[in-house]
This record gives sequence, C-alpha cells and structure tokens, in this order.
Amino acid sequence: MSPFLNFLKYLVPFSIVLFLGQHFMVSTLFASIPFFYSTWSIYVFHIIITILSYLFLLFVNKNFSDYTGYTFMGISIIKMMASVVFLIPLLQSDTIDRIPDVGAFFIPYFLFLFFETIFAIRLINKK
Repeated sequence: MSPFLNFLKYLVPFSIVLFLGQHFMVSTLFASIPFFYSTWSIYVFHIIITILSYLFLLFVNKNFSDYTGYTFMGISIIKMMASVVFLIPLLQSDTIDRIPDVGAFFIPYFLFLFFETIFAIRLINKK
C-alpha cells in the first residue's frame, strides 16, 4: 500500500472522531459561548493543510530523502503561519473573549501536528 493511502487510512477516522468530539463539546458543554469559527471550518482547514503537507513531505522523501526531516520542520513553520493567517479575522473582530475560539482551533491543531509527526518519523525511519 502506498504511504499516502496508508496515511489517509488513519487520517480519516482520526479526523472524524476529533470532529465529532469537538462538535459535541461545542454544541452541548459550551452552547452558551458564541464561537467565531464553526467546528466544520476549523477541521476543513486542518485536514487540507495536513494532507497537503504530508504530500509535500512524501515528494521530498522520494526525491531528496536526506532532507525529509528539514522539510518537516519547514512545513511545521509554514503551517503555523497559515494558522495565524486563518485566525486573522478572529483577531481583528470585535469579539471580547477570544480564548474559547483560540482553544477550539489550537487543540485540534496540536493533535493533527502530533498525528503528522508520527507519520513523518515513520517516513524518516524507513530509509
């Protein structure tokens, strides 16, 4: 099985479980808090950025395998910058309490980063 399909085989259930858990928490436990971003938009961002970064990591590993680790670190920095760009409308809004929105974004961000780190380490160790 190709590494990308193997990655997707684990990413899809991981994303669904996280999405359902966060959606349940936001709609029941934190129903009184108005969130700037919907859970759906947060997860679309995370899934797309994770897939694109892993595809690029696979490309670099296939063509320049010595630079896979450096590429992962660079992708992580780019993902952080993309996250800040994604959050700019929230930061510029008149929302008084931004902490719940930032938490709703960055908790899954770090979980997706941890997930991607596991697969990047597997990819690096296959040399």
